[in-house]
Amino acid sequence: MKQIAAKHHSAQLFMMAVSLIGWSLAVYSVSQLPVIEKPFELLFLLTFIFICEHYPMPFRKGNSSLTFPIIFLTYLIYGIEITIILYFLGVLLTTWINRRPLRIIFFNPAQLVLSLAGAHLFQETFMPLFSAPEMWQNFVSLFIFIALFYLINNFIVDIVLFLRPEKYTMDIWAEKGKGELFSFSISLLYGFLLYYLGSQNRGEVDIFTYFFFLSPLIFLAIISSIILRLRADKQRLKALFHFSSELNKSIPTKEWDKDIKLLLSDVVFYEESFLFTKDDQDNWKLAFSEGSRADLKESLEKEDLSRLEKIRSTQVFNKPDLDQAPLSGCFDKNMQAAVYAPLLLDNELIGCLILTKIRTNSFVIEDVHSISTISNQLAIFLKTQLLFSEKEQRILLEERNRIAHDIHDGIAQTLAGAVMKFDSAARKIPSQPQEAQRMINDSNNILRDGLKEIRDSIYALRPYPTESLSLDLAIQKKITEVKKNDNNGLEIFFEKRGIQTRLSLLTEKVIYSITQESIQNCIKHARASSLNILLSYQKEQIFLKIKDDGIGFSLYEAMTTAMKEPHYGILQMNEDAAKIGATLQIESSEAGGTEIIVRIPKMGFEGG
Repeated sequence: MKQIAAKHHSAQLFMMAVSLIGWSLAVYSVSQLPVIEKPFELLFLLTFIFICEHYPMPFRKGNSSLTFPIIFLTYLIYGIEITIILYFLGVLLTTWINRRPLRIIFFNPAQLVLSLAGAHLFQETFMPLFSAPEMWQNFVSLFIFIALFYLINNFIVDIVLFLRPEKYTMDIWAEKGKGELFSFSISLLYGFLLYYLGSQNRGEVDIFTYFFFLSPLIFLAIISSIILRLRADKQRLKALFHFSSELNKSIPTKEWDKDIKLLLSDVVFYEESFLFTKDDQDNWKLAFSEGSRADLKESLEKEDLSRLEKIRSTQVFNKPDLDQAPLSGCFDKNMQAAVYAPLLLDNELIGCLILTKIRTNSFVIEDVHSISTISNQLAIFLKTQLLFSEKEQRILLEERNRIAHDIHDGIAQTLAGAVMKFDSAARKIPSQPQEAQRMINDSNNILRDGLKEIRDSIYALRPYPTESLSLDLAIQKKITEVKKNDNNGLEIFFEKRGIQTRLSLLTEKVIYSITQESIQNCIKHARASSLNILLSYQKEQIFLKIKDDGIGFSLYEAMTTAMKEPHYGILQMNEDAAKIGATLQIESSEAGGTEIIVRIPKMGFEGG
């Protein structure tokens, strides 16, 4: 934390130094102004400078404008003092109209005129030492002047970005360099045109000449700025779409908070993130946090979480207002900007997303809109996850009730019958020993059947293999066990197609159960020599096909039997498929064997 504060302080000191030198240079230029004979032409050039600065080409961590050809033209005609003042006023006016932070209003014009003055000083000092034909001397002078301006300007910006606590990676530097290289190329091209046209005898140069010469540059600046902004908006929309689509896949997972953190960082840049949600008792709790301080838990205990109830729309807090924002005491002390995005669904507040940054006023309007969209998606996600959890709880309760019903109607009745027969046999031993022996033998058989039911019930309650293994490995392991334990000559072939997507635990359990039941039925009844299992992960569904070459069976008779015998496998498979919205299709004939097809739609296997 101390290192972050030190870097932030260093960046501020450097920006203050550049601002002081640049503003002093501008004041000095005003004191050295010559007599202005054509103020209208200067006003015209100032307008063009403002337009180019108002429509820059955006990139990460900054932007680049096409202003320099106008600056260079002004420099050649009017000299360095007037050029510095026009450039200074144009940039100052642009930053003020765009409501940039005060430090940027002071820094940007100072940085640019300082770069301009540095290029001018170098050219005045060293270019007289260069001897060459006039045309080549002009071109070399032009190239060195433009190159020095861009080098000095980018060097100053790089120092500021490097000193700031925010990450300044090589990718960001390369992206910034591409924008500056494009601007440099346009400036160089216009400079060559300026020298070439200036060498021609084309009459008096007036305001109309300026207009026709600079108009293409203005149109290019406006069009390129709009195109790049549209491209940035497209990338932002693409990131938001990716966030929404990937977020839905995290509904059935337990570690959904890690997925959200990764998706969130792809859409918007931030230093810290906090997600607060409400529990069943309408109490606030911290769902996850990222980049926060070590004593966050102790800080939260001192904060009034109910203050989040007042946040009903996306709000941005900057210094000094940030100190009055809810839970601001939990942020790192270096944070100077925060966005609060409530998670609202049907006017019900179910949570709040908070993102922070080190620099004040650093959340632009596009960031705020993206964060608002993310909060809406998170509200739907959390509500769906709650419904999904309630669905699993309901299924678990139904399963418990079913087991209790089976114990009451099955095992309990079996044990009660055996106890009654043992009691009767005990009374008949003295007078009817043979009858007593028969009743004891019947009771033993009944107890053996009851013991088998108990073991089956215990096996049904054991964790499914899919909870410790992936679905594919669990099926493969089951096939290996069957081949090892059964010597009936059955060949089992398993084929997987596509890439396994993220499935809910219930979906994996159903697929495994149907596959296991189909294998057991084939072994017990089909008299088949081969069994083929195909599991295909498709874009909109999961396709499971199990086919054998056995004797087949009558589906009508099987369903009739299923009504009389509750534990019959086909009926259970149909009920399991219905739980996840899947369709179960069974086709069987005496000559063609049996084919079982299960189709699970996307909403089913994603847990919807």
